[in-house]
Amino acid sequence: MTEPTVLLDVSEGIARLTLNRPDKLNSFTRVMHAELRDALTRIESDDAVRAVILSGNGRGFCAGQDLADLSFEPGKMTDLGALVGEQFNPLVRRIQALRKPVIARVQGIAAGAGANLALACDIVLAARSASFLQAFVNIGLLPDSGGTHFLPHKVGVARAMGLAMLGEKLPAEKAESWGLIWRCVDDDQLDAEVDKLATRLAMMPTRALAAVKHAIGAALTSTLDDALDLERDLQSQLGASHDYIEGVNAFLQKRPAKFEGR
Repeated sequence: MTEPTVLLDVSEGIARLTLNRPDKLNSFTRVMHAELRDALTRIESDDAVRAVILSGNGRGFCAGQDLADLSFEPGKMTDLGALVGEQFNPLVRRIQALRKPVIARVQGIAAGAGANLALACDIVLAARSASFLQAFVNIGLLPDSGGTHFLPHKVGVARAMGLAMLGEKLPAEKAESWGLIWRCVDDDQLDAEVDKLATRLAMMPTRALAAVKHAIGAALTSTLDDALDLERDLQSQLGASHDYIEGVNAFLQKRPAKFEGR
């Protein structure tokens, strides 16, 4: 039997989602896209999942699109716009819209659409030896999968231009100092730090975390007035939640809160 290209393990409130083509640096094929869609559907519908870890098997996180999965025959060339619109764009939108926090665990290379898949996650932890590469220009393309959105918003226009136009590797340490990722940690500490963060998030008020994702994502393209109105509306919803009541009671009773994600 063919080994699955995406692995999913759920335990103790954490979904561990692993890209599983280590011999190809976990580069994307249409099969991997389909299996990842199925895994995300399971995660979305499982209320027991309170946090998600997205990682790559082997020595790299993800090398982007597998060029061997495309057609270069005259008259049968793969339409890259259609590929992006049908496969990568829906994936980025689903991760951004997922009402649960998503951690990207990055080791080795995160290149092309693989780099931007990591940036689509809520919090990125990377091994010190990891690197990020907007490889598109090196084969005559521009960053896709959200790259032209994430880069200027995270690191500013000047650095975004340099990353996109020069196609050079950005070491994880510099990615952290530039604000592209949350943290860079020693290689031998990556798994422990990711697990600790996922466990912490899985114990937090999930609805509040989802509201944070929604509000900050919306604020990137909205006015202050829009942000104020959205904060008001989301706060009204959260103020009627079980976890808000639990949080207040725990504070007043001087005890740790026990959030249930509802």
